[in-house]
Amino acid sequence: MYRQVDDFLKEWAVATKRTLQVLQAVTDDKLGQSILEGHSTLGWLGWNLTETTGYFSHLAGLTVPMIGQDEPVPATAGEIVAAYEKEAEAVKKEAAKLTDEDLLTETGIASLTTKGAVLRFLIDHQTHHCGQMVVLLRQAGLPVPPVMGPTKEMQ
Repeated sequence: MYRQVDDFLKEWAVATKRTLQVLQAVTDDKLGQSILEGHSTLGWLGWNLTETTGYFSHLAGLTVPMIGQDEPVPATAGEIVAAYEKEAEAVKKEAAKLTDEDLLTETGIASLTTKGAVLRFLIDHQTHHCGQMVVLLRQAGLPVPPVMGPTKEMQ
């Protein structure tokens, strides 16, 4: 849970940079890559990250445009990257308007009791899906970006 806006903004900058590295590693021809048929694809995971950025921000009281859950996964990886960049920048701008006291405001959501807890979950959610995407990038034969340190491709 965040108690200081500056702490969130610093971590958001790092998290969005890492997420963009992963999203930018996806190619159009690999958007359908999944671990097994019927499981989440690279395209779906990338689009889910984009959609839920607005959703969780809304739960935290930020005025960030939300992409509808019924919106289809875009046809190109570049469209996903562009949409994510737009959402991430909007979160940064809106979160900068918060006060530290705002982060302690109750949300009425049982497991995400405060705005600061929702923002923590937003970053955790991104990290979770980026980890899944890294596995799928490797499975698809695509280079894995060094999001948390050197990768095999850097040897």
